[in-house]
Formats: sequence, C-alpha cells, structure tokens
Amino acid sequence: MAARLLPSWVWVSGLTAGATVAVVFVALQADKGPHPTAAAVRPSASASAGAHASASPAPTKAPAVPAASGTGRRIVYSLGAKRVWTVDASDKATRTFTVWPGTVSPDPGTYTISKTLASTTGSDGVQIEHILYFAAKSGLSIAFSNAVDGSSPAPAAGKQTSGIRMPKADGTALWTFGTEPDTKVTVVK
Repeated sequence: MAARLLPSWVWVSGLTAGATVAVVFVALQADKGPHPTAAAVRPSASASAGAHASASPAPTKAPAVPAASGTGRRIVYSLGAKRVWTVDASDKATRTFTVWPGTVSPDPGTYTISKTLASTTGSDGVQIEHILYFAAKSGLSIAFSNAVDGSSPAPAAGKQTSGIRMPKADGTALWTFGTEPDTKVTVVK
C-alpha cells in the first residue's frame, strides 16, 4: 500500500490550532502571577474574570480610611500602612493605593498642599512628575510624586529623601485631586 500525503492546508490548520492552544496556555499561566498592589476603592471586574473565576482569588476589600483622619475632602496618608486615600466632601474614599516613602517622613498632623509642580528631577536624580508639596522636615520639602517612567524608587543609600512616590496612574489621580485649591493632607501613624 502506498502512503497517501495530506494536502498542505491540513498541515497549516493543524499547526495553527497547536499554536493557538500554546498561546492560551501561556496566557492562563501568566494570569496566575503576581498583580500590582495599587487599587482603586471601587475596582471593576475584568472582561475575562467570568471565564476562569474559580482560578482567581476572591477580591479583597480596600482598607478603610483611618478613623482619626479628620472629615471632609482631603488626602489621607498613613505612615505605618504606607498608603494614601483620597476622600471626597461626604467622607467617602474615592481611591486608595500604597506608596514608597522617602527616608524622612512628615509628622502626623493636618497640612495643606502648599505648592504644585508639574515635573522636575528628584533628589535621587529620577525624573518625577505630579509633585504636590505639603510639609517640611529636617530642611527637606515633603511631597507626593511619581516617576515619569513609572518606576519605583531604588532604596536611598545613606541619603535623606522626602519624596513619597507612587505608581504613575495613582500619581495622575492624586494630582487631579490635589491641585484643587486648599486641598488638605492628613498624616496619621
């Protein structure tokens, strides 16, 4: 019996199907990896969440705004939690996210955004943007900002730094919130 060769379209179809299975497998494996810690208070479900809901961990509730952080529209910064909240006039948190503080931290208390700067170079040499100054300590100005390239800051090797950095999307949101006139910042332990 002579062997019969399959048409080339059968081979191409088989290779395409195999490649598709491999891509789907890799995508599902990547979805199980670590995810960013910054989150909005009201996270939205992804379009693919229902497709593999049993494989995903249960959503976690965003931490509540610290009780002793005042009232009204404000930015709340928790030194211990390394977390920021934006709070609207009705005392409802509109966003919360973790931050990377510098080596010099502000004292607990209430401040007002005193100066805003769209961009500059940080004391660590990194290009930063969305700078919201609100306090001073040890001769340094303390401000919220994010790196222009979205990177997290490297540890300060024996250098005093006072910037409170955050992921780029959170820096943009905080800038929008914090550039309103007379925005208060409450620092808690």
